[in-house]
Amino acid sequence: MVEEGKYGDVRGVNTHYHEDGQGEPILLIHGSGPGVSAWANWRLVFPILSKHYHLYAPDVVGFGYTDRPTDVTYSIHTWADHMIDFIETVIKKDKVSIIGNSFGGAIALHVAKKRPDLVNKLILMGSMGTAHPIADGLDKVWGYTPSAENMKNLIKIFAYDQSMSENGDLVQMRYESSIQPGFQEAFSSMFPEPRQQHVDAMALTDEELQAIDFPVLLVHGREDQVIPIEQTSWVLAKALPNAQLHTFPKCGHWVQIERSEEFAGQVIEFLSQK
Repeated sequence: MVEEGKYGDVRGVNTHYHEDGQGEPILLIHGSGPGVSAWANWRLVFPILSKHYHLYAPDVVGFGYTDRPTDVTYSIHTWADHMIDFIETVIKKDKVSIIGNSFGGAIALHVAKKRPDLVNKLILMGSMGTAHPIADGLDKVWGYTPSAENMKNLIKIFAYDQSMSENGDLVQMRYESSIQPGFQEAFSSMFPEPRQQHVDAMALTDEELQAIDFPVLLVHGREDQVIPIEQTSWVLAKALPNAQLHTFPKCGHWVQIERSEEFAGQVIEFLSQK
């Protein structure tokens, strides 16, 4: 599978996405790092999970190779509505399970709040969605300015395995992604200072979380410097009525990259539960 996927008209937004596999539909929503795309987030687990499920991994509006409409105001509601429209116009199934990474986890929670009729189960990995002070790591991610050195430093923040920052191919790939035409301009407009406001805007209240009563798997790297587990997944595990939490030791924010096979195994086991 190559990086370029398919394109579909999602209520006026030309949306780039990857699709593979058969069976139960799964929507994978990526995170919010600089130069991020669905493929950058999910390329290692896609070949594993596509053997079991029908996967859809779109670039959320404003990210990757999806449109960046000039008249859009980016917000959690913009992104959640885009994913709802994607489910209804591309996937076209009664219910889907959603895997959300970080910012994508917050989007998944807001989709569940807005349209519970569309959701089967949720898998939230290093997820946002709670009210907490912004971590220094996330502040640096959202405040990124393009350079290979800055990208190398971000990878040190994302990954527990610090040798990943010495992988010149990985650093160059993520850096080059971040400087493609329009990418940084859109990214820098999404999370301006003070960045705490964007964490707060993505948070759901306890009452809203308690109303999300279908099964939820929370997955988190114990050493996550971007979205600290104590302020996010621990809180979600207490608030969501049917949530279970799996913590990966010696793992940072990139669970799907650092522990891809084990993460995929957790997903398969959880989705097979009745």
